[in-house]
Amino acid sequence: MEKVSPPGLANDFASSAINYEDFFENAAVGLHIVNADGRIVDVNTAELRMLGYERAEYMGQEIAAFYEDKTVIQDVMNRLAHGEKVHRCPARLRARDGSVKHVEVSSIGHFKDGRLIHTLCFTVDVTPLKAAEQVIGQQEQRFHQVLDALPVAVYTTDADGKITYYNQAAAALAGREPKIGQDKWCVTFRLFTPDGEELPHDQCPMAIALKENRPIRGVEAIGQRPDGSFFPFMPFPTPLRNDRGELTGAVNMLLDLTDRKRGEDAAQHLSAVVESSFDAIISKTLEGFIRTWNKGAERLFGYTAKEAIGQHITMLFPPEHVDEEPMIIERIRRGERVESFETVRRRKDGTDIPVSLTISPVRDGIGRIVGASKIARDITAAKESEERIRMLMREVNHRVKNQYAVILSMIRETNKRSESPDIFEKRVRERIMALSRSHDLLVSADWKGATLADLVLDQAKPFGREDAISLRGPPIVLTPNAVQYLGIAFHELCTNSAKYGVLSGHRGSIALTWDVTNQDGAHTFHLEWTEKDGPEVKTIAHDGFGTVVLNRVAPEALNGIGGVTYDPDRVVWSLRAPMAFVAAAQRDAS
Repeated sequence: MEKVSPPGLANDFASSAINYEDFFENAAVGLHIVNADGRIVDVNTAELRMLGYERAEYMGQEIAAFYEDKTVIQDVMNRLAHGEKVHRCPARLRARDGSVKHVEVSSIGHFKDGRLIHTLCFTVDVTPLKAAEQVIGQQEQRFHQVLDALPVAVYTTDADGKITYYNQAAAALAGREPKIGQDKWCVTFRLFTPDGEELPHDQCPMAIALKENRPIRGVEAIGQRPDGSFFPFMPFPTPLRNDRGELTGAVNMLLDLTDRKRGEDAAQHLSAVVESSFDAIISKTLEGFIRTWNKGAERLFGYTAKEAIGQHITMLFPPEHVDEEPMIIERIRRGERVESFETVRRRKDGTDIPVSLTISPVRDGIGRIVGASKIARDITAAKESEERIRMLMREVNHRVKNQYAVILSMIRETNKRSESPDIFEKRVRERIMALSRSHDLLVSADWKGATLADLVLDQAKPFGREDAISLRGPPIVLTPNAVQYLGIAFHELCTNSAKYGVLSGHRGSIALTWDVTNQDGAHTFHLEWTEKDGPEVKTIAHDGFGTVVLNRVAPEALNGIGGVTYDPDRVVWSLRAPMAFVAAAQRDAS
């Protein structure tokens, strides 16, 4: 087939005094020209030599016939037809001997009157480069195989610190499998300085090596595994750079210092993180002898480290709990971790203390279990809180039963003296609301009691004349029982006054006075309600519910005596009872 020189290119070269034929034929890279139908109309010697074809075998053929991936040439031709330029498109061409060449194709199209006439394609053989990349990949694989076989922990990161590789020794040392492409800087679960301060991962030696682009040497750290065990190590982070000196990542080797540290004394065995813990942290041998003892253990149990180290752990056990130790050691020997085990231990002063224990196996450098690490937390406050809740529930249960009895009594007595269902319902509701107000005072004081003054004013409030009541007496905090029964009594007094006495109008006064006397060590409470100068008092029903409460129910509930007296211009209710049944402070003191 006759060689065709592209008119556009020929004219361009002619105008610049360069012979197109010489350029095309003698170019160092493969060149070919394809017409709009995709057939080869010209090819240079470099391309024929690259693929091993004779000119006659190549010219006139469809260029797609030489492509291993038809979709690649179809995409190239489609892009050229739409006026795009193709730059370094990777492709695979089939040579005459059946081999496949890896190439990069760059191409431009020549158009006339908007129609594609032909394309000029530059074909660069990158087969050696691909082969080199394959060799590098194989070398990297062998490199990883070598690292996998090493007994020392090694891992690599990219320039951003994300882990790209770790060997099994690194996973074993850290006690976890890092997430490739996600975890950053460190394979460890948590990090601490040798002084026991927690070290954020972005401040670890590997992170510093990447940030400052320099190796880090001569530092030590303490790693913590997910199971809670610790291991000392020395890192050797070293930046990795390409042939242009640009940072591409880093490699780190972690030298386990456990064996080296084993021979050091107890102060070196206990890291600062353990020493600074408020919890008691103790390590012991499988035979139960104490090896390390931190400040938290001194605070909790009262023994100094000198007194405790070397002693058997059962010195902390009350006799009834000694059988726990063999069960604990048996689980530790199996490699199990004992978590949140609540029990009792004994202090140096002989007092018992409730504790929550977490116990983990301690392993040596070759993974053998050689002891146990124990964390003991004082749960006295939690137990006391639980006991307070139980006591409160018992108190509430007792109070509720009392309230049922009081309410049933009110309903029964009210029913006897009610003229109609409506009056019965109204009086019961008022008396239950009076009980509710007394309870509100108790709840606001955690059921410890309420002051006498608060109780009176709270019961008088619904009647709107609190200012008509004067109070005089020493501060007294009533017992819950006294609050309940005196509250009912004050409600009945206020109800009667609102109907017939001072609280029914705007004249007269009510005085409530109280005091405490002491005779031969017996403290007696005296209280008097005096209502005077109100409407004339003609008579008081002796069988009414209020009279029953004032004369019998309230005094008897306080182990005292009381009653109502009256004349035309006044009503008086008096009460006398032992102080121990009235005042919360007096009862507690006794």
